[in-house]
Amino acid sequence: MFLTGRTVRAARALPAGPTPPAVRTLPATRTFRAVGCAVLAALALAACGGGVQGTPGGSGVRDPYFPKAGNDGYDVTHYALDLAYDPADRHLTGTAEITARAVQDLSAFDLDLKGMDVERVTVEGERARWSRSGQELVVRPGDELDRGETFRLTVRYSGTPQTITDPDGSEEGWLAGDDGALALGEPTGSMAWFPGNHHPSDKASYDIAVTVPEGLQAVSNGELTNRTTSDRRTTFRWHTAEPMASYVATLAIGDYDIRRSTVTGTAAGELPVYTAVAPSQDGPARAVLARIPEFMEWAEYNFGPYPFSSTGAIVARPNVSDYALETQNRPVFPGAPGTELFVHELAHQWFGNSVTPKSWRDMWLNEGFATYAEWLWREDHDGDSAQETFDALYDHGEDEHKDLWSFPPAKPTSAAHISDSPVYQRGAMVLHKIRQTVGDDTFYAIVQGWAADHRHGNADTDDFTAYVEETAPGEDFTGIWEDWLYGEGKPDRP
Repeated sequence: MFLTGRTVRAARALPAGPTPPAVRTLPATRTFRAVGCAVLAALALAACGGGVQGTPGGSGVRDPYFPKAGNDGYDVTHYALDLAYDPADRHLTGTAEITARAVQDLSAFDLDLKGMDVERVTVEGERARWSRSGQELVVRPGDELDRGETFRLTVRYSGTPQTITDPDGSEEGWLAGDDGALALGEPTGSMAWFPGNHHPSDKASYDIAVTVPEGLQAVSNGELTNRTTSDRRTTFRWHTAEPMASYVATLAIGDYDIRRSTVTGTAAGELPVYTAVAPSQDGPARAVLARIPEFMEWAEYNFGPYPFSSTGAIVARPNVSDYALETQNRPVFPGAPGTELFVHELAHQWFGNSVTPKSWRDMWLNEGFATYAEWLWREDHDGDSAQETFDALYDHGEDEHKDLWSFPPAKPTSAAHISDSPVYQRGAMVLHKIRQTVGDDTFYAIVQGWAADHRHGNADTDDFTAYVEETAPGEDFTGIWEDWLYGEGKPDRP
């Protein structure tokens, strides 16, 4: 997320010793950068000839800032969403077919769904009982699910999707207008338009089909696999093969100019590029969108192979949202983005979308890396060096970021502050302190190796600090962790 003739540095050689996998060499020598009681109960059942009974999954995964987000008991592997939306009456109808695997014996389980009217729920084709409690849709299948069992859940629903106000006051969920809508999900907004396990720790592949009145466009994540028109309505089918957290799923409906092109020379070879631009932004946006091949080359050089099968951007009208968001494959921008904003959201494809936090406490692993990408871009393109940016931030960063030293990046004080300046700016400062300590070669080995080792997975701050220490053995990072990552207040002069 972001609130408010080229110079190329020499190839970075990786240091001797342990090196991260999947680092690609480019032409021209460029390198990519209460147990006891439970046991007694089970024994008693077995003695009476019965098996261990399933229990309900938890109503949340106990995230430190959003405890009701996500659900225990199962892991989603695929979402197939079949949606229809009419902007005239702002009515959405949907069928969500969810494929999941039980991770415990389940008598019931929850999904996150805010608002909407549920019409029917089935598990493995059989009608299931269900109830609502706040954002929880509680499902009780006719037959209990065994641990390890893969099952298919179908939810039919409809209604007017809600706009959700975050603890920090920003709006997400379903942002409707007279001529369309935009769905944004960070941190919990996706539950406004489809039921699911809405926590970043549970990632899945997606197929999203959207039917809209003829003449409107519907843009989502992944690749457009089909587009058909019948009875004055058009259906767009988008497929996302790589795992995706629901908070970076998106849907943009309205008057957009959709263009498909390709970028060559990436780690995957030829990569599809989808851009969707609101007509009012066509002129201002085209210059920066034309530089996508350049941005991709630079990002792969720094961060390693691009982790997804397409790239691009959605440029909406400026008043549809007050922030940009790193939605997977193609970030969403409210109006034409500047260069550094585009670089910030592109960096998130590695840090946040591919390497996804285990909980919202680890938000700095998203935003610190994306902010530091801005510093690196500036350094590589005749702007201030990263060291100059760091020094200026240390000396008078409070002039622009009044809360800069109010809490450490790894310990936001509440859900309302996970997108505040310490998470972004101090997060980037942590990365620069690591770079100062280990030097460029080892630093880029850390950056590229971290992205490669945790590709399409989840990680937390402890995983990151352990990875840094393993990749640079012999270095002492104690002061960085204690003063810059977890320390309260402004650290002593570096």
